[in-house]
Amino acid sequence: MVNATSNDGFIGAKPVKPVKIVLFVLVLLFIDQAVKLYIKTHYYLGEEIRVFGQSWFRLHFVENEGMAWGWKWGGEWGKVVLTLFRLVAVIAGTFIIRNFIRKQYHRGFILCASLIYAGALGNLIDSMFYGLIFQESDPYIQNVAKVVPVGQGYAGFLHGKVVDMLYFPIVSNARYPEWFPFWGGEDFEFFRPVFNIADACISIGVITILIFQNRFFNKQTEERHTTVETNAPVDDNVQVQ
Repeated sequence: MVNATSNDGFIGAKPVKPVKIVLFVLVLLFIDQAVKLYIKTHYYLGEEIRVFGQSWFRLHFVENEGMAWGWKWGGEWGKVVLTLFRLVAVIAGTFIIRNFIRKQYHRGFILCASLIYAGALGNLIDSMFYGLIFQESDPYIQNVAKVVPVGQGYAGFLHGKVVDMLYFPIVSNARYPEWFPFWGGEDFEFFRPVFNIADACISIGVITILIFQNRFFNKQTEERHTTVETNAPVDDNVQVQ
């Protein structure tokens, strides 16, 4: 009897088929873009509605010119650099995930990496193309943006704004106590940021990896070994293969 274990790669329950990962990413990307296109063509910038009449779940249309949480830097050049960085990250991510699959990394880890990849690709599409094909939505005149011929939109290539719409002010109209460090006496709201499906994919992927990293990165600690068991007599006529 021969038993062998390997130190290579990570341990997963079953090998992941590349076609399933491709379909998984495409489904996430379709959902993200479908929601963004609906919001972009049905809401004016700044418009907000309560979903099912609930104050804690709202659709609030905003456009993000920069990074997560609305951070931005470097003006127009900063926007181009950020978009190009996303592009390079997505291209590199394609080969990285392919490598994960080929080396049979943990199924859960590959799914999390795919979530992050799909989210980055979803926001990259906004940054690259939305400025080319959409009119500007002005909150003062409350106009809903329309699709226009390529090149007649509100911005050039790589200068598009990311569409955000998911808003969950679960706790609002609250205030930090006066003794609270730094923010004492200021208004408090949870959860304040407005985000999209792509952002959610990235956050879920990263958080899940952090929580389950011990399971995902559980390498074999023993060296490859081989055990040979036989009850046959050993003499010159016996060969062990």
